[in-house]
Amino acid sequence: MTSVENIFKTNEGAQEMRARSEISAKEILREVGSVLRMSEAEAAKLGQIPADADEDQTMIINMGPQHPSTHGVLRLMLELQGEKVLRCKPIIGYLHTGMEKTGEELTYMQGGTNVTRMDYLSPLNNELVFSMAVEKLLGIENDIPERAVWMRMLLSELNRMSSHLLFLATNGMDLGAVSMMLYGWREREEVLRFFQKVTGLRMNHNFIRPGGVAADLPAGWRDDVLEILEMLPIRLAEYDILMTDQPIWRERLQGVGVITADEALALGTSGPILRSTGVAWDLRRDQPYLHYDKVEFDVIVGSYGDAFDRYAIRINEIRESIRIVHQVLDAMPLGDYRIQNKKVTPPPRARIDESMEALIHHFKIFTEGFKVPEGEVYSAIESPRGEIGCYIVSDGGPKPYRIHMRAPSFVNIQALPHMMRGGLVADAVAVISSIDPVLGEVDR
Repeated sequence: MTSVENIFKTNEGAQEMRARSEISAKEILREVGSVLRMSEAEAAKLGQIPADADEDQTMIINMGPQHPSTHGVLRLMLELQGEKVLRCKPIIGYLHTGMEKTGEELTYMQGGTNVTRMDYLSPLNNELVFSMAVEKLLGIENDIPERAVWMRMLLSELNRMSSHLLFLATNGMDLGAVSMMLYGWREREEVLRFFQKVTGLRMNHNFIRPGGVAADLPAGWRDDVLEILEMLPIRLAEYDILMTDQPIWRERLQGVGVITADEALALGTSGPILRSTGVAWDLRRDQPYLHYDKVEFDVIVGSYGDAFDRYAIRINEIRESIRIVHQVLDAMPLGDYRIQNKKVTPPPRARIDESMEALIHHFKIFTEGFKVPEGEVYSAIESPRGEIGCYIVSDGGPKPYRIHMRAPSFVNIQALPHMMRGGLVADAVAVISSIDPVLGEVDR
């Protein structure tokens, strides 16, 4: 190999897929299914090259890094026999940002600015799970004002709607329904406009914070939300006409990327991936947090575990979020939007100009942060992609000693080889899109 060829050769080490003749039988077993607690005989059967092909008739190709809705940071290595996928190996790390390690150098007050950027399509849910974990360590999880709790639910469900709308947009684009890309972005824009009015930003808000939220809802917020809730059902009905009821759309998704309930559970998947297999698991109902036990909604499940079920679940979850938000509007109380605890909450801005003590308090909170008792905690919520968890270890200082995020996209992507196996390479983009991965939380 020439030096020029060496320069342009891509090698990700142990992540790379190699020819079967170059790896051990144990590695093949691990690659094709031993993680699913199969017997060695079952896994070996899956790992065999089909009888009508030997290694000379198969090829290993790179798919990516590409794919429109992952911004060129997900690479798949595929072993193909003709157009049939025999093996698939996802390779990640092209977007690695070290957010967990960064989080250990930020105070608990600053941490929200970091985690909000992981799943950048669902930033408010990232902030929520981090804040809930910090509040558990502080022992104030039951002291959060009622208005703040309902505000968190309102923003979380609107964020779920905006995330699923973007899925519908990119999923449509990936499969050739280009007009859906325009419509999905159009509707999502209305939600982001509301977020900008409430938080000051369209994305990456740092608005949900330990102790409550950063500010109260602005004047006219209820009318803004009602406009969104009135607009969306009409648009969702149009999506059904455009996609759900179309034979071409169904043929493109039904029976594609199938995963069973046993596989989904063994792989640790959650969210629409798991529910598409018929497992009705949703943390909002099964391990309630905030006030989800006080609202009525249905957990949407599928039957076949295919790409169509995953699409249908998300479009119907938007309808359930609309239902939840209507109930939140009815229940929203008056009162404080953050806990009145001087150790955690900075003083009102107006007081800074009037009181030296308030100025010092504000300065110390935002520079030194507040100290958290020693201990460790895990908090989990239902994000649009599944269970997002935050694990924090505190050594008693103002910064986490260790922080780890259980990111659903990271876990769900490992289902790709099982969804791809035996399918066509032409269906690869449809399968990736049905997982709805956000690489910001995969390569955190």
